[in-house]
Amino acid sequence: MTQSRRMLVLRAVVEDYIRSQEPVGSTSLTKAHDLGVSSATVRNDMAALEDEGYLIQPHTSAGRIPTEKGYRYFVDRLATVMPLSPAQRNGIATFLSGSVSLQDTLQRAARLLSQITGQVAVVASPALSKATLRHVEIVPVGASVLLAVVITDTGRVAQHTLAVHPMPSADDLSRFCDVVNRQCSGLSFTAASERLRSLSADPAWRTSSSVSESLASAFATMADDERAGEMYVAGASKLAHQRTAADLAPLFDALEEQVVIMRLMSTLSEEPGPDGVGVAIGSETHTPGLMHASVVTSGYGRTAAADAETAGRTDAVDSSGSAGADVDGADAAVPSGFADDGPQTAGEPVAFVGSIGPTHMDYAATIAAVRAVARYLTASLVADGGPIGD
Repeated sequence: MTQSRRMLVLRAVVEDYIRSQEPVGSTSLTKAHDLGVSSATVRNDMAALEDEGYLIQPHTSAGRIPTEKGYRYFVDRLATVMPLSPAQRNGIATFLSGSVSLQDTLQRAARLLSQITGQVAVVASPALSKATLRHVEIVPVGASVLLAVVITDTGRVAQHTLAVHPMPSADDLSRFCDVVNRQCSGLSFTAASERLRSLSADPAWRTSSSVSESLASAFATMADDERAGEMYVAGASKLAHQRTAADLAPLFDALEEQVVIMRLMSTLSEEPGPDGVGVAIGSETHTPGLMHASVVTSGYGRTAAADAETAGRTDAVDSSGSAGADVDGADAAVPSGFADDGPQTAGEPVAFVGSIGPTHMDYAATIAAVRAVARYLTASLVADGGPIGD
């Protein structure tokens, strides 16, 4: 008995169980797969895999089903699958391209991912700490109060009230705003804050020093904001058709704990596997409500995706095309950079997109769908240097 053949048997068991959700026996396995050995030999291999913790036999007379260890081995060794077709990429682009704002795009992305996978989809908006300044407008709203409207490169819009004394003239305020946009656009909020503090010390800007100090403090606060702005969830009701009532309650409780879900998915997206996607199975989530679920997530943003050529896999769907099912109206132009067969810029993601489903989910299809939506969001964010929906 060779280890390589035994692992081929394990892969076959996982594939058949994902498809049927019924315990897999040696006879059916031999008929469905060209393993080159007898049913008795496959039975012995399955018994050995059970001893090693990859399979479990739920009932004495039943076949076997994968354990978390079995799923983990399978996920870590997923073979290359078919890349998304142009029509499938256009389908995603069409569904998302009608967005009018960042919020609308992320809501659409969650609905689309849920529609493709039949599972819960979660999409987070970028944290301010991971964004850079794109533009700021400052307007008076009181005798000694200004309102700063800050637009980031990721499309987030933040508002801060600035208490100032003395209040600069309208002309001084306009000139100050122009200088801030010229000198700070494209900087992180930490760097922008430091730039403003040095500006406030410049005698040439004495009349605007109070504004500069207040705005520098606002930028510093934004730089410390590690929280994602919002989390968009879609498809929770779909799990009701896949799970028992006993499993649903803890899962829905887990979904209510948005901070826990955000922390889990952020960690997975920042420390992904070689394919740029992070997968946590059952107890690997360290979340009681997800003990019978798996989480697949990928980062998105200007520095989100790993090089697909280095990863050795491409954004893809399984041979049935389930992960890239065409969306009605697949004629929209695909954003520049939205491709599943070329390099992407490596680095820290600005936010994440992910899917939560049962441990027997179709991992290949789910990984393909999550990566495809993440790459669309990345391409949209960096297109023309503007935010999604521009």
